[in-house]
Amino acid sequence: MEIDYNSKNMITTTIHFRDKQLIPIWDKIQRGKRLSLEDGVTLFHSNDVISIGKMAHAVQQAKSGDAVYYVVNQKIEPTNICVLSCKFCDFAVKQHSPDAYEMTIEEILSKLNSDVHEVHITGGLHPDWPWEYYVRMVREIKKAFPQIDVKAFTAVEIDFFHKKFKMPIEEVLRQLYDAGLRTMPGGGAEVFSERVRKLLFNQKIGAKTWFEVHKTAHKLGIPSNSTLLYGHIETYEERVIHMLKLREAQDETGGFLSFIPLAFQPGDTGIKPKNEFTSAIEDLKTIAISRLMLDNFPHIKAYWVMLTEEVASVALNFGADDMDGTVGGEKIAHDAGAISPMALAKEKLIKIINDAGKIPVERDVYYNALNVHTTNVIGKIPYLNSVPFYTYFEQRQFKMLPIAPRRMGILSQKGQIDAGLFSLRDYLKQEDTLDMMDYCIASRDQVKSVILFSKEGWQGLNGKRIGIIDDTATSVYLLQVLLEKKYDIKAEFVRMHAGVNDYSQFNAVLLIGDEALKANKTGLNGFDLAYDLAKEWYEWQKMPFVFAVWAHKKSLPPDRKQELTLLIQQALERGEMELDTIGAVHGASIHLTAEETSDFLRGFNYRLGEREREAIQVFKKLIEEVEVSL
Repeated sequence: MEIDYNSKNMITTTIHFRDKQLIPIWDKIQRGKRLSLEDGVTLFHSNDVISIGKMAHAVQQAKSGDAVYYVVNQKIEPTNICVLSCKFCDFAVKQHSPDAYEMTIEEILSKLNSDVHEVHITGGLHPDWPWEYYVRMVREIKKAFPQIDVKAFTAVEIDFFHKKFKMPIEEVLRQLYDAGLRTMPGGGAEVFSERVRKLLFNQKIGAKTWFEVHKTAHKLGIPSNSTLLYGHIETYEERVIHMLKLREAQDETGGFLSFIPLAFQPGDTGIKPKNEFTSAIEDLKTIAISRLMLDNFPHIKAYWVMLTEEVASVALNFGADDMDGTVGGEKIAHDAGAISPMALAKEKLIKIINDAGKIPVERDVYYNALNVHTTNVIGKIPYLNSVPFYTYFEQRQFKMLPIAPRRMGILSQKGQIDAGLFSLRDYLKQEDTLDMMDYCIASRDQVKSVILFSKEGWQGLNGKRIGIIDDTATSVYLLQVLLEKKYDIKAEFVRMHAGVNDYSQFNAVLLIGDEALKANKTGLNGFDLAYDLAKEWYEWQKMPFVFAVWAHKKSLPPDRKQELTLLIQQALERGEMELDTIGAVHGASIHLTAEETSDFLRGFNYRLGEREREAIQVFKKLIEEVEVSL
């Protein structure tokens, strides 16, 4: 059966359903409604795998466009000695086993080099190592390789430290953060089922402790990943319940970066699943259903180490948008029988992603784009305010990369973005290489999505610390101009990372985009005041503020310039006709009603008129008179 939802909602695609039970599920997805436990179980029991994959791919495209992420990373497992004896683990040994090993700090450092952006540290629970060893491990890595982000220690390890060294979980995490820990892996709970835990790993933590550790980390500004170990004795219902518990926690903290389905590798554990390895169909279905169930998770990972690179490649069209990375030094999965190569070179990852018709995006630990490795890339601001440009944009020869404004500017400076809706500040910095088009995002008298949340009035911020969200390129300059030129004060700016943050250390924080919209509606805990920077600008200058402008490389061939102009014009004309409905699903995802969404979108001008061009020149002159140091 053919269902064509060419509607005003987030996702438009055509799917030929063989399994009619999937039609109401797709209808819910189209309308921005959450899937239930029953929906998830129905998906797992369905044999219409192609349709499930198409649904997941459509959702993934709406979230991350054509981007597929990878990281140049190194896996380090400092020891295989472990106090636990989990049935499913083929890696851990006891202290006096002939296969036991322990790495020194020097040995760990020898595994790293200046090309690595992420080190991923997990291992056994050593009975004798002192707490200082773990702290020093992280500190010495950051000291020797400042460019490397440390992702380390599962919730099981954090709970082990808490019990062994008699420190609260929060203190364990705080000391590791101070030493240089920046994110956490997601392993440890395997599957949130007490039945399974008692049968396979009764010595290990359950869901309650796992979530306590991760929620505490998120509160401290440490984002994390999450996993599901599937393909052993768990039921389909237990898989879906696992996802629902993660979705609920993400609603609460927003601190999960990705979800990673991990196919069980039986090895010599003695556990006998139905098949020695999960089938490619089962792997692809699990990834796709993960993407459909976890609507609030930004990324779903196809972990090629366990899937094999061939299955991981197909998974990029089944909802996954991350392939992990080069993963040098991985042992745990391979000791359990994983048949993938021990390391996959960066060039091969790029080829796999390109061959899947995607954009290879080299990332950091927070999913900030560092480099892209393809051509004809258009940058897409992934916020509600840009919906009128992108909902009906026909890509044709172009590929779409959703990316925060500041990161789009950085990639443009490297020549890796052909066109996009650039932050005004980045356009002004790159006027010699970019041509401005006749389209923009400009506020009238307020914007509601560029907000300074403060504990103090404006004068009280003199000399104080202000946290700046990593996404912003123009708004931080607008804030500096307002502080210095309108209020005659100066403050210290501190750039925050792209994941969750601990705001308590700041006197004010600047948020933009969807994060600002959400916080502006609910309030930001600890900050009583909220200043709309566009409103501050309008009251001062009596003119609109231009936050972003469409621009393209001067070197873009004439035929592509012409096509791009036509595509933007057609998309915007259609989008403006439907402002009352076009962003409803996106708005609902950030807790705005349809009326609030429509009101927000109608607060912008999307075309550069005389007043907007005049405002650009006024702002350009003002930012030349201030200095922003971050």
